[in-house]
Amino acid sequence: MLATVAVLLAVAVAVAVTVVVRRSGATPVRPVALDRPGPVLLIPGYGGAVGSLQPLARRLRAAGKDATVVRLPGGGTGDLAEQARAVGAAARRALARTGATSVDVVGYSAGGVVARLWAREGGGRSIARRVVTLGSPHHGTQLAGLAASLAPDQCPTACRQLTPGSALLARLNSGDETPDGPLWVSIWSTVDDVVIPPDSARLEGALDLTVQDVCPRSRVPHSALPTDPVVTGIVLAELAPTPLALFSTVDCERLSS
Repeated sequence: MLATVAVLLAVAVAVAVTVVVRRSGATPVRPVALDRPGPVLLIPGYGGAVGSLQPLARRLRAAGKDATVVRLPGGGTGDLAEQARAVGAAARRALARTGATSVDVVGYSAGGVVARLWAREGGGRSIARRVVTLGSPHHGTQLAGLAASLAPDQCPTACRQLTPGSALLARLNSGDETPDGPLWVSIWSTVDDVVIPPDSARLEGALDLTVQDVCPRSRVPHSALPTDPVVTGIVLAELAPTPLALFSTVDCERLSS
């Protein structure tokens, strides 16, 4: 009798594990070497403005990193899945050019959602070492929802995909929001004026950092995240060949200078 119960319990556990894995939508992958950073890909936000990330790219290069801002198709307002495929192509070019075995990714605003799509659905989990998102509307933004309802003709595909509860976001956030492979970091501002509500940038399973966790008086808006010295300092630390860094208010003065 006890043996029968043990067998039934084992079968039940196996079924439960299978269900969890299937719900996560992700097959386990072997993480890349965390102590060997490769080139850095920076993904612009909605509209694809590469200039918004050039200051951060220059700062990364000054620190000795190979940094490239990815140019997105469709002016950065088309299908986010297509943008994710462009990131995949950029990653393959970066690996071929440098001979590295992995890349680091920094996604700003909608670029963070694109990075997640590439990691989850485009094979990026097997080559991404770290994925850092800056003020990304992982669960949508009410601004996109407002545009979609009041001016649908002026809300392109990416805009509609960034509305809270969109089919794309529902798919992306089902199961595990941070599938295994890379280490995940989400950096955001509690006073973000584009990602509404700001905590839409929370990413379950990621190291979650607000600028105000470090500098409580910071009023950095969405547009200034890529150039804010505190954010830049955090990004540099999180892309180091060391474990993910933890920050507190004692680091504010150092990062702000």
